[in-house]
Amino acid sequence: MDLSDVKCFLLDMDGTFYLGGQLIDGSLEFIDRVLATGRDFMFLTNNSSHNANFYVRKLAKMGLEIDRSRVLTSGEATCEKLHELYPGKRAFVLGNEYLVEEFREAGIPVDMANPEIVVIGFDTTLDYAKMQAVCDFVRAGLPYIATHPDFNCPTETGFMPDIGAIMAFIEASTGRRPDLVVGKPNTGIVEAVLKRTGLKVNALAMVGDRLYTDIETGLRSGMLSILVMSGETTEAMLADSPTKPDLKFERLSGMIPLL
Repeated sequence: MDLSDVKCFLLDMDGTFYLGGQLIDGSLEFIDRVLATGRDFMFLTNNSSHNANFYVRKLAKMGLEIDRSRVLTSGEATCEKLHELYPGKRAFVLGNEYLVEEFREAGIPVDMANPEIVVIGFDTTLDYAKMQAVCDFVRAGLPYIATHPDFNCPTETGFMPDIGAIMAFIEASTGRRPDLVVGKPNTGIVEAVLKRTGLKVNALAMVGDRLYTDIETGLRSGMLSILVMSGETTEAMLADSPTKPDLKFERLSGMIPLL
């Protein structure tokens, strides 16, 4: 597979399209070129600290006006999986107000006092009371689901701890890892993409800055994997990793001459 086979680019957001609050040079030009050549794109983010509506507003401020259907979060994909596996079950949701809103919009009952399942996201409002509560429910043996596996979230100044660090805290206290992780590179989020786009995996390309999520998604699912060096991955990390992308560019705009 090469770029000529791609009908839809699945784009990671933070570290790929923008970094924190700053647009990465050439990102808007890349979108213009994709659309001009008759291709499509969708933003695919593991970051469950916000919902699709938040990202639509954020992208608009950066100069890209898109419909909500062009953003798929790990939170949304988790909601779809919960409807499939635990229909009607009450969920304890460790997450920001945006994730809780996403669950309620999807018709999943949120019950922080007497849940039947536990779901954790990237919660930047985390406090010790929340950590004690989630550990109590996980320790009690309730089904335990995580929206995604990322250890760190890139920022303009480095990184902030992501859900992977929260999972490590919970495991240290309870001895349990999640029963299911939905986001990249796992199958749950890919299933949601295929359902939304109606395309086969060989018509898709996964573009992102992380080897263990973005590139692994492409490799595991059979879609083209494209690494951009504008976020987390360094040349040293790439050299040391067994995970190798099909293609590599410094940033999204590096693909423009090849489209």
